[in-house]
Amino acid sequence: MLSHIFPSGLFTVAAVSMFVLPSEIAAEVYELRTYTTNEGKLDNLNNRFRDHTIHLFDKHGMESVGYWVPTAEPASQNTLIYVLKHASRDAATASWNAFAADPEWRKIAKDSQVDGRILAKAPTSLFMTAADYSPVFKSAASDAHTVFELRVYRTHQNKLQNLDARFRDHTISLFNRHRMQSVAYWHPVEKPESSDTLIYIIRHASRDTATASWKAFLADEEWKKVAKQSQLDGTILREPPESTFIKATDYSAIQ
Repeated sequence: MLSHIFPSGLFTVAAVSMFVLPSEIAAEVYELRTYTTNEGKLDNLNNRFRDHTIHLFDKHGMESVGYWVPTAEPASQNTLIYVLKHASRDAATASWNAFAADPEWRKIAKDSQVDGRILAKAPTSLFMTAADYSPVFKSAASDAHTVFELRVYRTHQNKLQNLDARFRDHTISLFNRHRMQSVAYWHPVEKPESSDTLIYIIRHASRDTATASWKAFLADEEWKKVAKQSQLDGTILREPPESTFIKATDYSAIQ
């Protein structure tokens, strides 16, 4: 469940924190958002995004990167996860203010909920910056079996740079070898997560392929050597990685 992956300590409401440096406010950022709907309302939410919200995001300078629904119940019945791209934190604030005040949005929000409120609680938001090794992802032909995997790694103190180096120099190439396509790699903007957390998304041809790929990856002698050498000065991760399998919606730019 997403509550296990994104506890309240990691996800925060979209706002500029006192822990964000001015340089970070001016830099290009991504925003990972999670919506939880009332029972039976996920289709309503998807319809609203497909038919209206994405257009309004674009109108107000917010670039839609990707939209996904978890594959496991109950999240598959009530959760939408998506990523937006903003020119900066200041731009994000201005865009959200303009979006919320847009008469077209207000009408759509009202009309789409005449039969009941869509969201069970307020959306959650996490601002992130792309890691320097995050690839330029190109969507490929997908089918009903294609899945993505959202993963969160949390490191021991002062070990995030070790983890980044391992991904940059070795892990991504090993993912490619074992049929796991890298979509994007991010770090949260705000402290303390900015110093110890890596969030990324990879793409698999299917759940069965994902299982086979991870098994082969973990058994790869090169990976075993890299994992050992990268931790000669101490274990990198303070807890096991967390994983959520997600499916792209039909209106997602990333497929």
